[in-house]
Amino acid sequence: MVHLLLAVIYLSFVSLGLPDALLGSAWPSMYGPFGVPVSFAGIVSMIIALGTVASSLQAGRLTRRFGAGRVTAASVGLTALALAGFSLSGSFLQLCLWAVPYGLGAGAVDSALNNYVALHYASRHMSWLHCMWGVGASLGPCLMGRALAGGSGWPMGYRWIAFLQAGLTLLLFLTLPLWRVHGGEGRENASGHVPPLPQVLRIPGVKLMVAAFFCYCGLEQTAGLWASSYLALVKGLPAETAAGFASLFFLGVTGGRALSGFLTLALNDRQMVRLGQGIAALGVLALLPPAGGEAAALAGLVLVGLGCAPIYPCFIHATPERFGAENSQAVIGVQMAGAYMGTCLTPPAFGLLASRVTPALFPLWLLAVLLVMVLAHEGLLRAAVSH
Repeated sequence: MVHLLLAVIYLSFVSLGLPDALLGSAWPSMYGPFGVPVSFAGIVSMIIALGTVASSLQAGRLTRRFGAGRVTAASVGLTALALAGFSLSGSFLQLCLWAVPYGLGAGAVDSALNNYVALHYASRHMSWLHCMWGVGASLGPCLMGRALAGGSGWPMGYRWIAFLQAGLTLLLFLTLPLWRVHGGEGRENASGHVPPLPQVLRIPGVKLMVAAFFCYCGLEQTAGLWASSYLALVKGLPAETAAGFASLFFLGVTGGRALSGFLTLALNDRQMVRLGQGIAALGVLALLPPAGGEAAALAGLVLVGLGCAPIYPCFIHATPERFGAENSQAVIGVQMAGAYMGTCLTPPAFGLLASRVTPALFPLWLLAVLLVMVLAHEGLLRAAVSH
């Protein structure tokens, strides 16, 4: 039963990643018919991010009341409904309206699943589960590309993903009894008090952990969004070549998480985070103009991706040990909110800097964000020792 439940959770993480890269792959075909500028993709992305922040902050209360299994099933169902709404949207306003349930569903399932796995499974499973997210994030654009290449258009791509999400929703509801294997259908401390946000933030180390999450997601999303532009505008690669090479970063993240699962058998979460930060720093240094040409830049992107791979899963897995199992769901919800805020704010901030100054600042920006993350994490470790 435990292994069957784990298989369902693995499948849920693939599903979690499926919609994440759809907007970016479909937007070039979407904005023209909607009659809006290409930059309006940021508005949709912002609405989704705000929804994920809101639902992440409520994940603790929802999970305590209904259990992780029910929250996961309902959230995936909400995401399926939103994706179907995307496929039927005839205007940009409708797209924005459907982005609200899209974000609400994504944030709740992310927080609930991450907390459940952090409490009940070894660190290697957290790394492999987030690797499965990468698999889903890679499959989504492939399905969208097939729909576009086949002449079905972007609505069919969204429709296919919605069907897959609906099928998973049915599977999750049918397998709800499996969540009882750890007691209470994944309802941790169901009778306990859910601390309000101000109280959660007063827990020693939580603010530093939120800052680390903010910086990590800021680093990952900035690297993913701006790598292609850096290669094209600064390194002089053709635009189509730069776009293809930029995917090396995501391959590094996905492959690195598969490898990290094995490394956690020998290293603890703290050591894995430090290892990842060191590898990411080497990658950023390789991106700097004096480090070399095209080959060094490509190697740098892979190294940054490999370095990012263990950080996020190990941050999450260490949460129950650092802050207590009774606080873990509330803390993880706040961490997810900080992560989504980093996703929402950091890439546009660099975009503004690149447009006002130069995109050549890309590796220096990554290095600065990485340094703040390291300082926040080391501060958290010192705080844990003092307490």
